[in-house]
Amino acid sequence: MSDTILIIDDEPAILLTLSDVLRDEGYSVITASSGKEGIRLSQSRSSAIVILDIWMPDLDGLEALKQIKALLPPLVVIMMSGHGSIETAVKAIKLGAYDYIEKPLSLNKITLMVKHALAEAHLQQENNSLRRLIERRYEMIGNSPALTRLREQIQLAGPSASRVLISGENGTGKELAARAVYAASPRYGKPFMAVNCAAIPDNLIESELFGYEKGAFSGAQQQKIGKFEQADGGTLFLDEIGDMAQSTQSKVLRVLEGQTFYRLGGDHPVTVDVRVIAASNKNLPDEIKRGAFREDLYYRLNVIPLHVPPLRERSEDVPLLIDHFTSEILRGEGIKPKRFLPETLSLLKQYVWPGNIRELKNIVERMIIMAPAVEITPQDLPDFIEGEIELQVPMLGEGGGSSSLKEARNQFERGHILNKLSEHEWNIQKTADMLQIERTHLYRKMKLLGIDPAVRSGKEKAP
Repeated sequence: MSDTILIIDDEPAILLTLSDVLRDEGYSVITASSGKEGIRLSQSRSSAIVILDIWMPDLDGLEALKQIKALLPPLVVIMMSGHGSIETAVKAIKLGAYDYIEKPLSLNKITLMVKHALAEAHLQQENNSLRRLIERRYEMIGNSPALTRLREQIQLAGPSASRVLISGENGTGKELAARAVYAASPRYGKPFMAVNCAAIPDNLIESELFGYEKGAFSGAQQQKIGKFEQADGGTLFLDEIGDMAQSTQSKVLRVLEGQTFYRLGGDHPVTVDVRVIAASNKNLPDEIKRGAFREDLYYRLNVIPLHVPPLRERSEDVPLLIDHFTSEILRGEGIKPKRFLPETLSLLKQYVWPGNIRELKNIVERMIIMAPAVEITPQDLPDFIEGEIELQVPMLGEGGGSSSLKEARNQFERGHILNKLSEHEWNIQKTADMLQIERTHLYRKMKLLGIDPAVRSGKEKAP
């Protein structure tokens, strides 16, 4: 279907002439002879562009523009008038008009203006569609109490200008939380720059953050704008800041204090307006005690602390996440629909997910691709997940006086792991092999259950 243009003018000759010209250009045209009728048609008919006269008897064109933009902000409006002035044109543009043209109309000029306005409208629609796709990609999925609390904290933190420090294990979705803070802030729509401090070598992180001047070092053949400068007016997300070199930490601290820095090799200060959100999977107070992280930087960043819960603390969200990832993967891979049986979902809820949401997404993708049938059954589960689930289920009759199933399960797991560690003289790798889980999974399980690998069997006793 061709683009539709709504023309609002009280002069019948203008309506007729413009309609004929624009229809000859291949556009669909609807007309209104008053401002009130035009506002009604703008809501009831899908128009790509409105061409609106300023001087009309029943409703002033500027007032009609104001009402149309209030009702339909994205709608492109071109103003026209036979009694134009610079002041009127400026006022129309401030009210949201795309452009302004004077009567008597140049038909060539207005058809060119319509062409450019439509191109911009289409570009804006594409941008809005891409933004919606990006928002869905970074959506925080789940209705668990833990995630609900986090969302509430984000809605409170977002509108402020304060720095935010996000903690959480690997794969929990710390970047999702950072983007949610950004989406809830007045800076939304302005730059959002993300830097993974753990993924950039120490000798490159400063040039990545602050940029450099041409000739600053060998190979610097042209000026580079760093992430702080690119994020000016917006938000900079420093992911895994606990892995940042101390020399860079001191420079970041100075930027936070004064919002000013020098590009590498530069003589002139660069001033920026940037909100910094940082995240780390490390315990930064422990890193401070080790001398690996600056205490003053920690307190500069930790104005609003947020914690992203691990997936094991929001297991009720697992089915929702699986549904989300299934839809995403099926759409991306273009394969036939598959679904997880309720008993499969029930088993996956029992798994501790040491790799958190990132691990869940990978497992869902693997099972969708590798499962031979449309229905994904418990038999399709990876062996290590089945083994881990079996390890988590207490034997009947055990658990003693535990007040809950969770406590009984933890008690059983702790005793079972301690016994196996003792059997293998606290050799982590041999114990993990025997339990048929990854070494890193065993370490996480021990930490969760309060088993200190530095304490040998002489002090640790099975319950």
